[in-house]
This record gives sequence, C-alpha cells and structure tokens, in this order.
Amino acid sequence: MAPKPSIVLAHGLWVTPHSWVEWKLRFESAGYTVLAPGWPGVDDRSVTEICADPSPLKGVTIADVVNRYEEIIKGLDTPPIITGHSFGGLFTQLLLSRGFGCAGIAISAAGPAGVNALTLSTIKSTFPILTNPFNQNGVIPLSPSQFNYIFTNELGKEESESVYRELCIPGSAHVLWQGALAGLHSSGDGEVIWDKADRAPLLLIGGGNDHIVPVSVPKAVVKKYSGPAVVEYKEFEGRTHHIVGQTGWQEVADYSLAWAEKNMK
Repeated sequence: MAPKPSIVLAHGLWVTPHSWVEWKLRFESAGYTVLAPGWPGVDDRSVTEICADPSPLKGVTIADVVNRYEEIIKGLDTPPIITGHSFGGLFTQLLLSRGFGCAGIAISAAGPAGVNALTLSTIKSTFPILTNPFNQNGVIPLSPSQFNYIFTNELGKEESESVYRELCIPGSAHVLWQGALAGLHSSGDGEVIWDKADRAPLLLIGGGNDHIVPVSVPKAVVKKYSGPAVVEYKEFEGRTHHIVGQTGWQEVADYSLAWAEKNMK
C-alpha cells in the first residue's frame, strides 16, 4: 500500500492552530502525519502571548500566509491533503490553484476574488469591525459578544466566553479588508484559477447556521469552478462558524477525511 499523505491544517482569522487540536489528534490516530502551522505573526505563540503582543500580525496579507503554507508543503515528500477553515479554506483553494495538494477541504471558507454572495448576517458580522478604513495595516480584536455572533452563535454567553478565552486573538486587519473587498474584484491575492484542469479534488463545506460565511458563499463558489477537476459541496445543518469545534465536529472531520481518501489524486 502507498504511504498515507500528510495532512496540512490551515486555521482562520481571529484564531490560532489550537483551533485544530482535536482534529489533529483524530487524524493522527488514523495514522496520518498532521501539520497545523500558524500564520506569520501567529507562528507557534500561545493565545495569551499573541493577545499580549499582536504587533507581529500588523500588515500580514493573504499572500504572506499562503506563501508560508506553500513553503511548508514544498518540504513534504508527497502532496498533502490540505484542509482549511474560514480564511484557511480560502488558502486551501489558493494552494490548489498553485498546483499543491492531493485533495483540498475548504470548510466555511472565505470567498475567493470575484465571488460576491453577501447576506445581512455577513454585513452585520463585519460592519462594526470595518468602520475604520485607516486601520488596514493594524490588528482588529473581537469583543466577546462579537465572537459569539460571528463564531459561536450556537452557544450561550458563558459557554461562548469560555471558547473566546481559549481561542480568540486579534486578527490581521489587512487580511480582513482583503477578504471584505474580494467580491468587488476578479483578481488580487484571493484569485483562484477556476478552470485549472489538473487541480486536486476540492470539497467545500458549509454550515447551515454560519453568520459570517453563510451557505450562499460556498454554493456560489462551487458554481464558479469549471473544467474536469472534481469539486463538490456538502452542507451540515445547524453548524455555525465554530464548526470545527462545535459539538458534533467529529462528523465533519470524519466526512472530510473519508472524502479526501476517496477522491485524492
């Protein structure tokens, strides 16, 4: 039997690789080597350390993060399964467009350039955060209530604040602004090659109760892809943007891995 590929986990904005800790253990128990690198500025620092000094995240761009993951993947012996959540799901698609990976799983993924599928919940999630256009090279923190609305809307206040303390860090303003404006442009750091014939198979996963990346986004993304490369969509009802940590995350993880094992090239 051929050796199993590695799995590379790409985290999203406002969190660290710690958001993948249970997934990493689950995939490792299935015999995989799992890497969960931090973004530039996140690196291997703890949530406490980053909150105390978020300055290394200032000015970090989408290209900076994708280039970091590309360098890590280039160091592997075989193409990995690339799995990303939120902006990490966008990075997954960008890496597949660059020719990397044997399969890609994009979970509640931020939309690539040229995809405009905003809903009222998306606007409500981001409008209070993007009120200062002069902070594009700074960092943007979330309050506990903002985190509850954006990520953990399946939880009550106390449970959500516990997750907030465990996971939440200030996010790169530049990455957020790039994502917010991506739908208005067909090019830029968030541009994917929609018709790339030799792209690795891609699965997009949507959560039925996700406020910041509603299912309209992955559905619109799937329609943009063309050509012979495999692209599929799976929706999990009742899942929020906290989908990788929400109760029942095991179902999402197991479905993702089974799909990758079946479809990887």
